[in-house]
Amino acid sequence: MLSHVTLGISDMDAARRFYAPLLAALGLEVKFADAHWAGWKSPQADRPLFVITRPFDGDAACVGNGQMIALLAGTRAMVDVCHRLALEHGGRDEGAPGLRPHYHAHYYGAYFRDPDGNKLCVCCHEPE
Repeated sequence: MLSHVTLGISDMDAARRFYAPLLAALGLEVKFADAHWAGWKSPQADRPLFVITRPFDGDAACVGNGQMIALLAGTRAMVDVCHRLALEHGGRDEGAPGLRPHYHAHYYGAYFRDPDGNKLCVCCHEPE
């Protein structure tokens, strides 16, 4: 359904320090990376891609209100690991790992913002 998801960032080095361990923990690998953008993918497929980039129009990266990217984890333990990695690499907590039964009985998620303020979630939909 998706080709790629792109987030605007202001500092490529800081963004790569934040995203590289987080996406590696989720089993994603780098497809491309240079001074202006980087993209990750599943080892089994070329798409969808998760991309970070400086805005092409040259304006400052800015955060949308109500927008969030949710990354899928295979286990609840992986949600915990990703939340910890996010905070260790400059992220800001937006909701500790835990069950969110108001979504569904097995929804286990954690929420955080990257160094540019983009909101992300890592979640698992599987029973423990």
